[in-house]
Amino acid sequence: MELTQTSNTLTITGNIKTVSDFQNIKNALDHMISTQNSVTLHIVDSISITSSIIGYFNKLVLKDGVDMQINIGTEQLLELFDDLNLTATFKAKKV
Repeated sequence: MELTQTSNTLTITGNIKTVSDFQNIKNALDHMISTQNSVTLHIVDSISITSSIIGYFNKLVLKDGVDMQINIGTEQLLELFDDLNLTATFKAKKV
């Protein structure tokens, strides 16, 4: 997995699957939301996402009030968000 960050946008390429992936994403988002209250995530080609990341995204949106939009590159991951009823919460859409 690889991260690219610009102001309020975080681009994630590769599969999201390990604890270190979670830590890297969490650290990048923590840094971003220290100065921004709105973030955009581009998940380019991952077909899955860990439950710890989903839980962290939920915390950011529902508890901390972060305005988050997730642009998803794969149909499988979008279907996962649909199955979990999280598409609206994360403003997830296929790009």
